[in-house]
Amino acid sequence: MKHSIIGDDMQALILDLDKGEQIFAEAGSMMYMKGSVEIDAEMKGGFLGGVKRLLQRESLFLVRFDSTGDDAEVAFAPPYPGHIKHVEMNGNTLVCQKDAFICSVGNIESDITFVKRLGFGFFGGEGFILQKITGKGDLFIHAGGNFVEKELAENEEIKVDTGCIVAMDESVDYDIKSVGNIKTSIFAGEGLFVAHLKGPGKVWLQTLPFSRMAEKIASAVGRSKGESRGAAGVGGEIFKSIVSGH
Repeated sequence: MKHSIIGDDMQALILDLDKGEQIFAEAGSMMYMKGSVEIDAEMKGGFLGGVKRLLQRESLFLVRFDSTGDDAEVAFAPPYPGHIKHVEMNGNTLVCQKDAFICSVGNIESDITFVKRLGFGFFGGEGFILQKITGKGDLFIHAGGNFVEKELAENEEIKVDTGCIVAMDESVDYDIKSVGNIKTSIFAGEGLFVAHLKGPGKVWLQTLPFSRMAEKIASAVGRSKGESRGAAGVGGEIFKSIVSGH
């Protein structure tokens, strides 16, 4: 399998497959396919696996692409702007946020894992359920904005905005703790809680969480509607004055 990642801030992934190779991808992520490719939907892990995916608010089925020749090519595009990273899995396990997974090639399994601390589930922004990915093969994950990688030594700790976590090694310990106070949350634009990640292990962060981008878009749309209504109201009053001769 050969792969290429194209683009700058809105990247796409192109995979060239050898005969007999398979891709498992998130439903709705395919951009195009050509050559000798067969496509099917599969409830990987059986009914229980499908239920687990529903608990993550993901689709019940994964999409399977089978290469039946040496000319197979499949491309994928993430659902929002950001970057794609290739991770070689060698029997290790990653814990990811639910939107990180794009596709995988090889013997890679996806499962759910419950957070180790109740606080992380209540205040962490991702709920009690995260995605656990393990096995051998090629994994492709997505981050909003850019990736920031941190290699944590034994007992080394960093404090991270909860929405900025993309993935981490299973060896990384995580918890959620309060920071600042209500005044900090209201006037400084920071939340009351941050994730505490402690090594050893690697952590992948993102510079633009989708939730943060969505809040900005919603805020801008709200202002635009208000301005439009205001302009329409003023225009209406002017029109009425002209018609009435006042």
